Amino acid sequence: MKTYSISKLARACGLSRSTLLYYDRLGLLRPSGRTGSGYRYYTDAEQRRLERIGHFREAGLTLKEIRAVLSSGGKPGARLLEKRLRETADKMVGLKNQQRLLAGMLRHVASGKCPPVVDVKLWIEMLRAAGMDHDGMHRWHSEFERRAPEGHQEFLLSLGIPPHEVEAIRRLSRGEWNMFNYKTQRDRWGSRVYDAANAPGAPGEPT
Repeated sequence: MKTYSISKLARACGLSRSTLLYYDRLGLLRPSGRTGSGYRYYTDAEQRRLERIGHFREAGLTLKEIRAVLSSGGKPGARLLEKRLRETADKMVGLKNQQRLLAGMLRHVASGKCPPVVDVKLWIEMLRAAGMDHDGMHRWHSEFERRAPEGHQEFLLSLGIPPHEVEAIRRLSRGEWNMFNYKTQRDRWGSRVYDAANAPGAPGEPT
């Protein structure tokens, strides 16, 4: 029987080791067993399960919903799919306005004309006004990091965010960290950009 270490399985699926540990804590993906030295090991069955989790995530299901689906036999019910379809349709309503707003913001940043009066609070208010929720803000940072990593760093610094937090946000944007990693660091020194999205009146973070 072929087995995988946690790091090997994570690399094979394009994830981080910490993500698999997080899934373990949630009960989404348990190791097949442990070696004599106490290390987790996984089999092809866990790899297939992890791939299914990835497919469900791509479809927009939350981790809580995925856990329920897998616990009930692995097939999402029609009600859940209809709910996700409605939510997706609702999000599409404001996408064009968001696209225009963000394109304009990116042009300002790229040209170096971002006004110095723009701080974290104003930036978050602008994104909310465009109808962007927490997930949308995360996608925006991820896209900015992918297209212009140096510009992303300079922009975050221009908002007055401390360098160590800028680095954490960029790592989260690159997918090197999941939200659990970010929260662990946030609890040590506080957060501005991602916490602002979860302030009172803002949409909550998905589970």
